[in-house]
Amino acid sequence: MRYLRVGPPGEERPVLYHQGELLDLSGVTRDIDGAFLAAGGFQGDPSALPPARVDGSRIGPPIARPGAVLCIGQNYAAHAKESGAEPPKEPILFYKAPNTVIGPEDDILLPRDSVRTDWEVELGVVIGRTARYLSSPSEALAHVAGFVISNDVSERDFQLERSGGQWSKGKSCETFNPLGPWLVTPDEVSLPLRLRSWVDGSPRQDSTTEDMIFDVGHLVWHLSQFTVLEPGDLINTGTPEGVALSGRFPYLRAGDVVEMEIDGLGRQRCVVKG
Repeated sequence: MRYLRVGPPGEERPVLYHQGELLDLSGVTRDIDGAFLAAGGFQGDPSALPPARVDGSRIGPPIARPGAVLCIGQNYAAHAKESGAEPPKEPILFYKAPNTVIGPEDDILLPRDSVRTDWEVELGVVIGRTARYLSSPSEALAHVAGFVISNDVSERDFQLERSGGQWSKGKSCETFNPLGPWLVTPDEVSLPLRLRSWVDGSPRQDSTTEDMIFDVGHLVWHLSQFTVLEPGDLINTGTPEGVALSGRFPYLRAGDVVEMEIDGLGRQRCVVKG
């Protein structure tokens, strides 16, 4: 299944995509949130749902504000290399503020004093069942509600030069996590997936999840050994090579258009604003 949320920020309506139609889920659930996902998502007859009537509506992030946004650093071999780092021996974890999550067509706002704001196309994983101390990566996949395009926008000066040893300063600025458009359930997703990004129409990233050092099952299992993952939580699983940090491209400036696409998960387009 594919889920969508439409409407102004804070007033999004839940929508189901089924056989080419957008259907209104408002009579079934208040939102695409942790409670809805934990209950297994939509279980009814799609033919009983009314049309969603979304023409001209803003597309919001496909999940309600998550309780946690957990991020994995340097999880693509080529990206670790372009960052000047050795591949990590176990996943690097950092957090973003949940209020960074915005829609796939919302504006990215450059933070005050920003000099090195960067893009990062990532496969986002949304948790559907509570995960604690899972026994294996294969067990972990049953706890995934779906997949989504996530842009882990980063201010590299804040992240690396002014960090104090942690990365979250450069990751938690306002609007720094465009998400969506779709939340796609695992039965409709076949790995590996191709991930791509563009700035002003020029290619930046083009890779596949085959370059991941730690795959989705491993990440969910590993994280469950250190924290409880709850329904609706978002995991950003790392970005491929081709970011501005590599030195091959300029950092983002006001007026730039950032586009991202992942096989089967749709496409997002955000304008950078000063």
